[in-house]
Amino acid sequence: GGDGSIMEDTPLRGNWRMVWTSAQDVLVLAASPLSTVGAIYQIIDPPVITNIIDLIHVEGKGKDKVLYETGKPERVGLVFESVALQPVEVLGFPADALPPLGFDLPRVNLEQLPGVGGNSETPGYFDVTYLDDELLVIRQNAPGGLFALVKSDSFDP
Repeated sequence: GGDGSIMEDTPLRGNWRMVWTSAQDVLVLAASPLSTVGAIYQIIDPPVITNIIDLIHVEGKGKDKVLYETGKPERVGLVFESVALQPVEVLGFPADALPPLGFDLPRVNLEQLPGVGGNSETPGYFDVTYLDDELLVIRQNAPGGLFALVKSDSFDP
C-alpha cells in the first residue's frame, strides 16, 4: 500500500510461534538465572506486530509498529514502540493483582536520520525468506539472525 504500511491482506497476518532461531539477542534470554523462556510469539495484525515472550513467571510483550514500506517487497520495516512485562508469579504465588510494568520507547523521526528515511536500510526490519500457510522464515537486520515460526491458533503460552 502507498500509505507506508504493509497491506491489510498480507499473508503474514496471524499468530506465529517461534520454533527455532540463530539470533543471539533471543538466545541470550535462555541464559538468565532468574527465568526460563517458554514460548515466543509474533502476532502480526497490520499495521502492528506484537512480540510476546513467555518467560516462566513473567510474560513480556514488545509492540512494533510497521510504519513504512522499505521499497523491497520481502522487507518489513519496523519501529519499536513499547515494552510491557506482566508478572505471573512472585515467589511461587500468583501475581494477578500486580499491574504490568511497561514503558513507551522514544519516538524517532526516521526522515531526520542520515541515510535512513524510507529506504531499504531503515533502523529495524526483517526480510521474509520463506512463507507459506504454516511456516514463516525471517532474517532480521542488526544484530542478525534467522527465525523459523509456525502458524498458531492462539498465543496463549
